[in-house]
Amino acid sequence: MPGSRSAWTLAIVSIALFMVTLDNLVVTTALPSIRADLGASIEALEWTVNGYTLAFAVLLLTGAAMGDRFGRRRMFLIGLGVFTAASAAAALAPDTGSLIAARAVQGAGAAIIAPLSLTLLSEAFPGERRGMALGVWSGVSGLGVALGPLVGGAVIEGLSWQWIFWLNVPIGIALLPLAARGLQESFGPARRLDLPGLALGSAGLLGVVYGIVRGNAAGWGSTEILATLIAGVALLAAFVAWERRATEPLLPLRFFRNRGFAATNGVSLTMFFGIFGAIFLLAQFFQTVQGYSPLEAGLRTLPWTGMPMIVAPIAGMLSDRIGSRPLMAAGLALQAVAIVWLAQVTSPTVPYAELVPAFVMGGTGMALVFAPAANAVLSAVRPAEAGQASGANNAIRELGGVLGVAVLASVFSGAGDFTSPQAFVDGLIPALWVGAAVLAVGALIALLVPGAGAPRCRRPSPSRPRPDPADRVVSRPRRAGPARGTSASERPTDGAHRPG
Repeated sequence: MPGSRSAWTLAIVSIALFMVTLDNLVVTTALPSIRADLGASIEALEWTVNGYTLAFAVLLLTGAAMGDRFGRRRMFLIGLGVFTAASAAAALAPDTGSLIAARAVQGAGAAIIAPLSLTLLSEAFPGERRGMALGVWSGVSGLGVALGPLVGGAVIEGLSWQWIFWLNVPIGIALLPLAARGLQESFGPARRLDLPGLALGSAGLLGVVYGIVRGNAAGWGSTEILATLIAGVALLAAFVAWERRATEPLLPLRFFRNRGFAATNGVSLTMFFGIFGAIFLLAQFFQTVQGYSPLEAGLRTLPWTGMPMIVAPIAGMLSDRIGSRPLMAAGLALQAVAIVWLAQVTSPTVPYAELVPAFVMGGTGMALVFAPAANAVLSAVRPAEAGQASGANNAIRELGGVLGVAVLASVFSGAGDFTSPQAFVDGLIPALWVGAAVLAVGALIALLVPGAGAPRCRRPSPSRPRPDPADRVVSRPRRAGPARGTSASERPTDGAHRPG
């Protein structure tokens, strides 16, 4: 039955990730409708996106740590329930404040689902089959990205923007009993949560991102912005200092001494910065500038957002054969070229046919990064540390998305506005150039990832802490116990019956 359980695990975590990714981009198509219905400002529109992604980014490490401590299946179910309930609350929101609050709770639920979906998947598939599974997982995620604008446009045109949130409710309700029966419980090596690290890291991220989002409206030299930015940076520095000496850190900083792990996270940060910042503005271009309906706008973005669904499974299988480095470098380069193309040709009256090649290149580039990046991150750490590594990678890439939306929206607001089609394009073009520059930097960072011949991490090195002998092990043979130096993940069981 191992093959059957692996297939169930792949199906369940992929559907859950589909729901999370669908909800991320489905909102971008609804932004003009939300702005008109609730009278939202550009800043409020940013927070309908950032309220979700900021909570997501800040709490991803916490979600992974709670899964390691209290049970990955248990916390996955809790995250799924929170996300489903918050989706209903967002649909019922009477004003932008309530909508932003519901989106933040959605982000908290998604922050539990996303890292644990990758951890559960990595446990269900051995290393030689992991690339294929990650490719399918990334492809389903790409399907959510692809259908987000399209489904959002169809729902808004046929019903109202509230229904983009109601869509999550039946999916979540149907998935909960399937996950309870189909997923296998497991635990990580940590015995307690790093509460000081959680507080310092969360507060620091909030300060930095809040300052960037508010900077254009409040003034970059204002006391409010300077104080929040300085406080955020100081708290993040304190977080790093604490994590260096914590016995069970929320984020083991030794991960970043591994060149593959550090470079792959740099790739994720730059890709999400450039792409999500650009999509935030391009999703509004077709409606605000060219007058298309939400459904028509969603259909026109499909060549971009649909490519990951096709290319990601292939990229996942190739990453097992040729390594992640060439795929990620090519993917970032394609995305940079695509954004440059858009910056060159975009005008209020640009024919759609001139945008399609850039959309195809951008979508293909995204697909070449998703699965190889996940594979590279998991290969850089021990199996028992997959939860922490997944949480760190998800947090860094989502932080990139938050910063990308904030920075590119600030560039847009500084050079243009919504008053006319030409004013919108005047703000869009410099924002696209900033996104392209960041993506080009990401392509260079990808070249630092070790090649296919580099050894994968399997056992703890002498510089890493030895497993605590107090770790609980089930049915350890008295005369054939694990050899000295064997990690907790390689023992007969990994504390699967530890009480919550």
